[in-house]
Amino acid sequence: MKNEKSASVYKAFTLVELLIVIGIIALLISIALPCLAAAGEQCSAVVCRSNIRQLHIANTGYALSNNDYYVRAAPDIDSGYGGRERWHGVRLSDTPSADPDLNTFDPTKSPLNDYINDGKVKECPAKVKYTKEGIDAFEAGCGGYGYNSTGVGSRTYQYGFCNKAMQTSMKLTDIRQSADKIMFTDTAFNDNGQLIEYSFCEPPMFVLHTGKKIKEYPGVTPSIHFRHRGKTNVVWCDGHVSAEELDFPPEAFDQTDEFKIGWFGPENNSLFKPWN
Repeated sequence: MKNEKSASVYKAFTLVELLIVIGIIALLISIALPCLAAAGEQCSAVVCRSNIRQLHIANTGYALSNNDYYVRAAPDIDSGYGGRERWHGVRLSDTPSADPDLNTFDPTKSPLNDYINDGKVKECPAKVKYTKEGIDAFEAGCGGYGYNSTGVGSRTYQYGFCNKAMQTSMKLTDIRQSADKIMFTDTAFNDNGQLIEYSFCEPPMFVLHTGKKIKEYPGVTPSIHFRHRGKTNVVWCDGHVSAEELDFPPEAFDQTDEFKIGWFGPENNSLFKPWN
């Protein structure tokens, strides 16, 4: 009679079978990773939309508490190194400083602070490699969002870009066709090959007072950042949020995935000006 143990049959994977299994697993991972990355980026875009929508709600709440005037974009921008006050916070220094503790705006001191859910301007969840130290990081602290300072946060279309224009913002009732007027977008600035945070979504044209009337001139450096899979999130003055694709400037600009900055829509200020 044969011993039961000796009669047992032992089976094991061969080296070839193991290699096949490992290859299949590697293939499945390579297929799944792009999908997971895309899902993560989509999740970031959704959170960003929520953040930018909250900025609209906060700005509207601020206006309702301040005689219908929206928050001012940068009331002291003509002083020092661009001033200490912004719509998104206050910093300690108004002169160039390599110390981020002096140069960075404190979002908890934003005029919108009391109108945001947790009392702080949120940061876009997209993993953008901003330079936040040194004197070039002059707008650090805005969370990657830019305000329409030209047509909402100032009276630039009344006085041209000047100190007087920055002292007063537009009113709720000033904005015509609010569904077609930008309030906030995703923003960034390409500063000599460094990507920095930037507080304003700049229009395509400068707005200046010539002594007789307001005129628009080309030459603005773009700041709208198309960081969500080639799209930028926009909240309009009526409160709706959209994702817009880059239309211009031309390819002569550095348009890598990280530095995808430009404008969408018509090549004029119609989406920025409070009235047409």
